[in-house]
Amino acid sequence: MAHGAEGAGRTVSEVRTEFFASFDGTRLAVHRCGEGRPVVLLHGLFSSAEMNWIKWGHARRIADAGFEAIMLDFRVHGQSESPTDPAKYPTNVLVRDVVALVEHLGLEEYDLGGFSLGARTSLHAVAKGVLAPQRLIVGGMGTAGLGEWQKRASHFRRVIDEFDTIGPGDPAYYSRQFLKSQGVDRVAARMLLDTMPDLSLDLLANVAMPTLVVCGDEDRDNGSARDLADLLPNATYVETPGNHLISATKPELGEAIAEFLLG
Repeated sequence: MAHGAEGAGRTVSEVRTEFFASFDGTRLAVHRCGEGRPVVLLHGLFSSAEMNWIKWGHARRIADAGFEAIMLDFRVHGQSESPTDPAKYPTNVLVRDVVALVEHLGLEEYDLGGFSLGARTSLHAVAKGVLAPQRLIVGGMGTAGLGEWQKRASHFRRVIDEFDTIGPGDPAYYSRQFLKSQGVDRVAARMLLDTMPDLSLDLLANVAMPTLVVCGDEDRDNGSARDLADLLPNATYVETPGNHLISATKPELGEAIAEFLLG
């Protein structure tokens, strides 16, 4: 998984992977790249740190800007465990996993960000006062993905529940193929979806730190990112090329994040 490593020495953009036990003992993977001020990065639903942050060079751009990218694989994703015990899925379990990561690493001054589900998880944690990063990055997220999440979640529940009968031409087909390609445990994923409540948009007033809202210019999957930026007290809005899936692969995403962190 090393990127940019040559010979025996470790380069700034090499990725190293380690594991830790979350609050309930679930084994989670965390990938680290670079040295400097820590930036905790959270990936999207059915994705992974590798797919969202490493593969397309975003982690390397952030590391090259002088930061340490700390990328969690959520439970049921990437190299983390996918427990099938319902007791492992309390409400907002992903927020609790991020808190466990921050405590495990002893982070005090750090920045936090995510794409799609990762952005949603970050906003839940900050808006409810569970985490207090110095700066926040919200990628691929709009007001509907927060206040009307259950509508969005119903799409993914259908992908799982009707997995074997969704064919080409079905609006859910691309999500089905992505889920299949990532090897996600569908039983565990179904339970995970039920842990994610809507977020009252009134709580966004609590997100007082400098915040980057970055979204593809064709991305409406989670509603209006511009409206979300308007609801945040200290937000900067940046558009990058592409729809929800494509924008995550474009270099402009990593560049926007690095520029925000440097600014």
